[in-house]
Amino acid sequence: MRQVLIPHQLHDLPRDLPQGDIITLNGLSMGTSWSVRYVAQPTLGHDQTAVQAAIEAALAQVVQQMSTWLLDSDISQFNQLPAGRDIIIPRDFATVLEKALQVAVQSDGCFDPTIGALVDLWGFGPAEAIHAPPSPAAINAALLQSGWRKLGWDSANRRLTQPGGLKLDFSGIAKGFGVDQVAASLQQLGLAHYLVEVGGEFYGQDVKPDGQPWWVALERSDDAGTLDEYVVAIHGLALATSGDYRRYFEYEGRRYAHTLDPATGWPLLHAPSSVSVLAASCMQLMRWRQP
Repeated sequence: MRQVLIPHQLHDLPRDLPQGDIITLNGLSMGTSWSVRYVAQPTLGHDQTAVQAAIEAALAQVVQQMSTWLLDSDISQFNQLPAGRDIIIPRDFATVLEKALQVAVQSDGCFDPTIGALVDLWGFGPAEAIHAPPSPAAINAALLQSGWRKLGWDSANRRLTQPGGLKLDFSGIAKGFGVDQVAASLQQLGLAHYLVEVGGEFYGQDVKPDGQPWWVALERSDDAGTLDEYVVAIHGLALATSGDYRRYFEYEGRRYAHTLDPATGWPLLHAPSSVSVLAASCMQLMRWRQP
């Protein structure tokens, strides 16, 4: 069964249709694939090589600053600091950190960007994957190293102080920020009609030459095993989907997925298999448990 979702923003679609071909570019970044579709208007003279370079540069900067898979990234350098040492972080890193801390406050810690030790312990980070749950003692020890309130953050000077053993993890927000950065780079090039996708997270703007908005199909499997398809139009909107069906392991008949509860240090027991959310920017689409 197909269901069509039409957001309110569609009333703001431009009346003048763009003239030009739809160009598709793609590549690899952030441990996943990306793709961009845009309308190349002849009067603007967009060079595909320049567009691809701008996209790759935007994503590479996010990776260099916020990837825990890179030992020399800014986030990894902070995670390796001894207690009491600090680091001056780049502006984009600071933007993402401040948004993450804002949501940590609003959610009372349901979203917590400081649970990197727990993410690694459960094998969902750059550390080697595991096939059985860690011990309760190890989980408690990682919990003691975590907690956004422990983070020393001087926003005026972008100075971040390591309290000792704390590991930042931006897996729930950095990819969305990357989508936003790609969209911003396209806007800077004068492109106004496009669809950005990075690892299943999207941002769409304006329309295609035939007047249609950018449509994205979502698939959801229910407990009965049937498959419904949802198609959503995105214009001036970001879309992200998260669930327990991609990163998990099974042990003694139970599934342990990558959505961790910062309060207990354990994966959620009764989380939905998949949730899709729309927002004005992709960075806002952070994955956190409901209290």
